[in-house]
Amino acid sequence: MDYQIPTSSTQDRPTDGHNVIPNSGRTVPAPIAMEDIEHVAPTRWSYSPSVTKIKITKVSHMRYRHPSSGIDDLITFLLDFGMEVVKRTEKAIWFGGYGIDQYVYYAEIGEEKEFLGGSWEVESWEDLERASKLGNSQIIELKDAPGGGHLTTVRDPEGFPVNFVYGATPRPQPTKQPAEALQVNDEFSKPRKGAFQRFQPGPAAVHKLGHFGLTIHDFELQFQWYTSHFNLVPSDILYAQDDSGQKSDVAAFLHVDRGKEYVDHHSFFFSVAAAQHVHHSSFEVHDYDSQNMGHYWLKQKGYKPVWGLGRHKLGSQIFDYWWDPNGFMVEHYIDGDLVNENTPTGRQPAGDESLAVWSEPVPATFLD
Repeated sequence: MDYQIPTSSTQDRPTDGHNVIPNSGRTVPAPIAMEDIEHVAPTRWSYSPSVTKIKITKVSHMRYRHPSSGIDDLITFLLDFGMEVVKRTEKAIWFGGYGIDQYVYYAEIGEEKEFLGGSWEVESWEDLERASKLGNSQIIELKDAPGGGHLTTVRDPEGFPVNFVYGATPRPQPTKQPAEALQVNDEFSKPRKGAFQRFQPGPAAVHKLGHFGLTIHDFELQFQWYTSHFNLVPSDILYAQDDSGQKSDVAAFLHVDRGKEYVDHHSFFFSVAAAQHVHHSSFEVHDYDSQNMGHYWLKQKGYKPVWGLGRHKLGSQIFDYWWDPNGFMVEHYIDGDLVNENTPTGRQPAGDESLAVWSEPVPATFLD
């Protein structure tokens, strides 16, 4: 099949009302979708073969500290966001989705809010030990955590905590059966004959943690640290260009390299900004109707939206961002791209146009 991607922009279209090109969308192979942008060679992140990288299998869960004075508001929000309380003690709460992960969000109860890091599952005990030595950090047993396991926490070059987990027992199966995909009638194909669409209002149930991101100061320092010590590989890189034409990389979307196995387009990203902080954490939900019903559920409850719904360009996810009661940003997403070792890495200019295919204008608070 001969794939072509429309290249016309609104500026190119006639303005007399004739021959205006309608919008379109199609699914195309990654090399075709990326044929008009710069590709980055693996030498950008390939380092000494003598270095044994710490093998990550996936992103596991997020860790935050929240003030005890607002913990009830946080619980209410996360329940409305689509999580469930898996376990609670005097010091912490574990929130889960319906996938095989025992929990996707850990909330430590304290005096002030603090980002405690994203958490990565590693392939072996030896990988956990290598991570511990990297940060000169202790390995602790997660005695209270659902599923158990062991954890070590290191600091990246800009001081962000990075957690590694090994030995946690997953659920034998999701807590609910995978939902059946809706049959959808389009203008030509109408498989849904004599059957009606019906829905139950409520939160958009969270399936799993998909990714998280940081705003940083030194791109090269962070890029080299994350790609040299771990099997993290960029799917896309964004750059800024000065008046002389010099390009400087300012953002990267990284996936867990599992060879030929397909994985999420990114499990982690970072971008250069004025202030260093966790940007957001993102959780997968079932489908477009689930996401929309979850959006309006949160809106009716009076929570504060950030941006969405819309569809990202890089990664293709349909997104919906919200503020939690303590000012941390969280996202619902669906329909993300999958990549593997054969997928090209793209490099293109940073800017609003790189953020979304369709959406309301990106708010300034999203870019801070």
